Amino acid sequence: MPEICHRCGGDLPTGSGESPFCPHCGTPQLFLALENQSVETGGEPALAADGKPSTGTLPPPRPQQVEWKTAIRCAVLVAGIGSVLSLGGMRVDVLWLVSVAWIMCASLITLGLYQKRRPAAWMDVRVGARIGMLVGLCLAVGLAIEVAGWGLVARFGLHTMGAFDATMSAWMAQSQTQAQQWMTQRSVPVDPGALAFERSPEFRAGYLLFCGAFVSACLLVLSAVGGAFAGLLRTRRGRAA
Repeated sequence: MPEICHRCGGDLPTGSGESPFCPHCGTPQLFLALENQSVETGGEPALAADGKPSTGTLPPPRPQQVEWKTAIRCAVLVAGIGSVLSLGGMRVDVLWLVSVAWIMCASLITLGLYQKRRPAAWMDVRVGARIGMLVGLCLAVGLAIEVAGWGLVARFGLHTMGAFDATMSAWMAQSQTQAQQWMTQRSVPVDPGALAFERSPEFRAGYLLFCGAFVSACLLVLSAVGGAFAGLLRTRRGRAA
């Protein structure tokens, strides 16, 4: 059996007990001459376990709609470039705009790389959305690691987080003042314990984690929608060709 599928170019398993079908697209890899088949030579056909005639060959595996190994490589590459651009954008404003544009188009870029490496792979809206969600997950993980790492370096290495802490404290104080005014106008009792908790470091940490989770969810939705749209466009292009 050849080591590469003649249709999709995917790697074929080697060793005993291997299936004569490609695990990626299901294309048969062995061709039997008619004179070697028992039915054509007048022999009795083999019977399966249910008593029905069978050729004795294993059925082809269910084709995979997504070549995950290639998709993961493309998604990690695109997410890594986006993280590097975002890290540079913290210092250079032009790179910040480029990083935002890259993240917005991450799903389209990933699907382009995916189809370039696997031109015969199946593509539609569903496949595009699944790969898009993978891209969003990689982007969320990459950006979270980047922000956390940069925060540690800035706080304990460069000692430049004072401005951020001052801005955060001013914003929290303004929010508390507005909330107290709203509660006073509506005769709602103010809980001093809740106000004290809002000024604690634990509340700030929880708030930052919530913001990170919200941004990650937005990235997942944006990437899934972008991937579905890109899959739809590429499906039409393939049919038109």
